[in-house]
Amino acid sequence: MSAHTSASTSASNSASTAPVAAPGGPGGGRIAALDVLRGVAILGTLASNIWLFTMPGGPAALFSGGFVTDDPVRTALQALSNGKFLGLLTLLFGVGLELQYRSMVRRGLRWPGRYGLRAAILFVEGLLHYVLVFEFDVLMGYAIASVLAAYLIGRSDRVVRAWSTAVAAVYVLVIAGVTALLVTAGPASGEAGAVPLPSTASWPEQVLVRLEHAAVFRIELLFIVPSALVLFVVGSRLVRAGLFTSTPEGARLRRRLAWAGLGAGVPLNALTTWAGPDWVLVDRYLVPPLVAVGILALGTTLVGRVRAGRAPGLLRRGVEAVGRTALSCYVLQNVLASVLCYDWGLGLAGGATWQVVALWAGISAVLMIAAPLWLRRWPRGPIELLMHRVYDSRRADRAASVA
Repeated sequence: MSAHTSASTSASNSASTAPVAAPGGPGGGRIAALDVLRGVAILGTLASNIWLFTMPGGPAALFSGGFVTDDPVRTALQALSNGKFLGLLTLLFGVGLELQYRSMVRRGLRWPGRYGLRAAILFVEGLLHYVLVFEFDVLMGYAIASVLAAYLIGRSDRVVRAWSTAVAAVYVLVIAGVTALLVTAGPASGEAGAVPLPSTASWPEQVLVRLEHAAVFRIELLFIVPSALVLFVVGSRLVRAGLFTSTPEGARLRRRLAWAGLGAGVPLNALTTWAGPDWVLVDRYLVPPLVAVGILALGTTLVGRVRAGRAPGLLRRGVEAVGRTALSCYVLQNVLASVLCYDWGLGLAGGATWQVVALWAGISAVLMIAAPLWLRRWPRGPIELLMHRVYDSRRADRAASVA
């Protein structure tokens, strides 16, 4: 009880400052920068995944030796998106966890309360997304990590720092050890050959391949879960440190993080990208989160500089709407990419670099048009509405039984 009270007091005190971008903020309502940055992160993950969808054989070909390119432009574009926007999305998920925690504290409820049910619903959604749509789903990993992070967020700073530092240290050591083995062993072969050369001519066959080789495709969870756990906590603590406030301290924190994340992270990421495939784990899981912190800080600053009362432009409204329907747009963009790229659809995989970029731009445009239209009638995306209904129906049933 004392730990809960202490955490509640800490959350209430740190929520007292004004947000960078009205309306709302850490003390209640929405932070405008979060929706915009979440939209950027969703479209950025598509920029990373579109290269997988457009490979002959689809994403599964990554484990069949099919991920090879000698096009420097394509390599540069892949490097720009690889891991950064996933890291940004993960940080924003942690920010959302902190805001949910504060909401429960304000209402006098114990945390994490029924959050386990919310995570279970997300896990089921991720499982269906993996089986039916995409081999490299992140929702399952987010669901697992969010349960662990939920129990950490309400604890004291000393406990949070100890646990997150320990997890991060072990995580870095494991990736460094595997990378050293890859460098010592010579050219990395990864998991090439672990899955037979796939075909995209039949959607049911793709589903069967995902089920039969789940141990291979889902091995990424071993990297996603600990990374997400740490980044969720970092996102939570950045809210408490005042990242989204309009105070001088908040502005100073954003400047420092932007310089550190972009000034140090971008050069490091360039080095790991051109170091070769043996450095793939460092290039995807260690350096990109540092860049993501810089993007988060810089993006929050830029959104906060929009003059009060000024109507957002068409592009801003589209990206913000994608951010407000992030879960639905994440799934929809992968469904659209499947239909466009696979042979059971339009079969557009295997095109030139400019064609891949055009596919990304086209799908992004569809999302930025569809999301605002949807939000004119409904307050959440379709998957978010379903998740909310399932979560709240249990609460309504319990209230009815008590009554």
